[in-house]
Amino acid sequence: MTDPTPSDPTTSVLRKVMLITGASGGIGAELARVAALKGHNLALVARNRTALDALADEIARYPGRTAPRPLVFACDLAAPEAPAALERLLAEAGAEPEILVNNAGYGLLGEAAESDLAVQLGVIDLNIRALTELSLRFAKPLIANRGRMLNVASVAAFMPGPGMAIYYASKAYVLSFSEALALELAPYGVSVTALCPGPVPTGFGERAGFGDKMGFVKLAYVPAPAVAQAGYDAMMAGKRVEIPGLLTKIMVWAAALTPKSFLLKNVAALQLRRKKEGAE
Repeated sequence: MTDPTPSDPTTSVLRKVMLITGASGGIGAELARVAALKGHNLALVARNRTALDALADEIARYPGRTAPRPLVFACDLAAPEAPAALERLLAEAGAEPEILVNNAGYGLLGEAAESDLAVQLGVIDLNIRALTELSLRFAKPLIANRGRMLNVASVAAFMPGPGMAIYYASKAYVLSFSEALALELAPYGVSVTALCPGPVPTGFGERAGFGDKMGFVKLAYVPAPAVAQAGYDAMMAGKRVEIPGLLTKIMVWAAALTPKSFLLKNVAALQLRRKKEGAE
C-alpha cells in the first residue's frame, strides 16, 4: 500500500468522494470516467499505480471540471491488511466515501481441484473478503451521507460454474450479500446496487486464462463504457439489481428455467471450450 500523492495541492480539502476499486482499467475505469463527467470527487484504487495516475491525470484535464484531481491509492486489496490501511489513508487525506464502488475482482479458468490453490484463495480474498470488509468499514460514512453502494457481481451469480467454480460462487455471494445489505441499509437512506454484467471485453479474460476466447457468448458482449453507464444510472436510481443488455437478461432468464443438470453440463462445456481455445 502506498500513500496517495496527487499533484493537486487542493486535494486536502477533498471530503466526500466516490471510492472506486479496480479502477485501473475495464469497468472500473469507465465508471470513474462516467462519475467524473457527473462532477463527483473521486478516489481510485487498484494495484497498478501507473494506470491509476494516468486515469487521474486524464480526468483532471476534463473541460470544465472543477473538482480536484482524483486521489490515487495503489494497493492489492486481496492482502488481509489492505482494507484497514485504505480506510486509514482516506482519513489521513481528509476524505470519506459517500459512494462506494466495489469493482475489484478476478477469476481463474480451470477445474477447482486441479487449479492453483493459492490463486483460488486469492479470488475469495478479493471478490468476497475485501468486498465485504470495505462494505462494512465504510457503512458508517455511507449512512452519515445517505450514500450509495455499487457492488459489481456478474451473470455468473445466477448459476453454478463448473470450470470456474470459485469465481461463479464468489459472484453469487456478491449478489446475495448486496441484496440483503440493500434491505438492511434502506432505513438509513443508503441504497445498494448489484451490477451483473455478462461478458465484457476487458482484461479480465487475460488474467482468468482464456484471453478473448468466448465463442458464441460474444453475441452478448456489452462494451465496458455501456456497462459502466448502466451501473451508474442504476445506482443513482437506487435499483437493487442491474443486468445490462437485452441478451444478457435473456441469458439469466433462460438459466433460471433450465434444469440444473443440463445447465451444469453446458456451463462446463463452455469453460472447457474456452480453455482449449485459450491454449491455441
